[in-house]
Amino acid sequence: MKPFSYYLSFLSLAAFFLAVPYAHSARIKDVATLQGIRDNQLQTMGLVVGLAGTGDQDLKMTNQAIQNMMREYGLNIQINDIKSKASAIVMITSTIGPFAKAGDRIDVTVAALGDAKSLQGGVLLQTPLYAANGEIYAVAQGPVSVGGFVGGDSGGASVQKNHPNVGIISGGAIVQNSIQSPIVANQSIDLKLYNPDFTTAVRTADAINRVFPASAQSVDASTVNVIVPQTFKGQTPNFLAALEAIDVRPDVAARVVINERTGTIVATESVRISPVAVSYGSLTIKVANSPQVSQPGALSGGQTAVTNQQQTDVTEQKGKFAVVPDPKVENPTIQDLADGLNKLGVTTRDMINIFHTLKASGALHAELKVE
Repeated sequence: MKPFSYYLSFLSLAAFFLAVPYAHSARIKDVATLQGIRDNQLQTMGLVVGLAGTGDQDLKMTNQAIQNMMREYGLNIQINDIKSKASAIVMITSTIGPFAKAGDRIDVTVAALGDAKSLQGGVLLQTPLYAANGEIYAVAQGPVSVGGFVGGDSGGASVQKNHPNVGIISGGAIVQNSIQSPIVANQSIDLKLYNPDFTTAVRTADAINRVFPASAQSVDASTVNVIVPQTFKGQTPNFLAALEAIDVRPDVAARVVINERTGTIVATESVRISPVAVSYGSLTIKVANSPQVSQPGALSGGQTAVTNQQQTDVTEQKGKFAVVPDPKVENPTIQDLADGLNKLGVTTRDMINIFHTLKASGALHAELKVE
């Protein structure tokens, strides 16, 4: 358990950062993207060969794949004649970018689909990668790089490091078909905000209009429509480069995000809290078992006995009751709450419970999100 001073330092640091006025702006390219510009997922099944006995142990699927491959090369063998454990059926996944051209190389991820022990040292055979529409967009092949291994010794013990059933092939797929990404439609483009918000959408349109008058308007909380000026006709990339560089001040909703697994609390600057009375105190109960050995006397015929002696300590911290934030503060913020809780000596774990109670009482004027 971390010392009490650690949590006080954490709360003080959080209060410092939250006290900084939210006056920083961001580029449009950092808060929005162009509609129609997106990645596409590819996947398929394939066969990894060349494994040193660490391939699939159950050979039903693997042998069927090997038999099908052999037939393509004019070899007709019976499936029961294939005994090798040097192969593994794998699932291959990849992501192709919006402006990928034929001949570009993309990375692929290879994961064992059967019961292979490791893909270390294996080579993926040529495999087409399919998109959701069933079309082939890339072809993958190459040696699989695995960040782990499985080993053993003559005594039968085995050692495994990291996860050897998943690997990557850097640049292992060659793009066959270009991805069409239409940007301009009817001499206009649509910007899609990463975090939909009406205020941010309006501010984005206003910022664009200051540079390119009467060219932008907010359509909804996530979309800003921009008309390409005549001066940039036929020069769409130049216009987009100028558009992305425009600064805008995004608005952030009042939100408190809590991760109970790690004890992390993140709150936005716009969080407001009504004054509320908080009582804080804790009761710690510690139970310890100490083994006691009873040794019989010489020639007594008795046996050595081991008994447990139980000791219980109860520590109760003095409870405190205070009004936080200070009722004299007008429109108290999360910083004011942190200051008040610091005076009570509240730890991060206790703050999580306090935030839950604040939301239930109606004193927390923000969205509470628990992960």
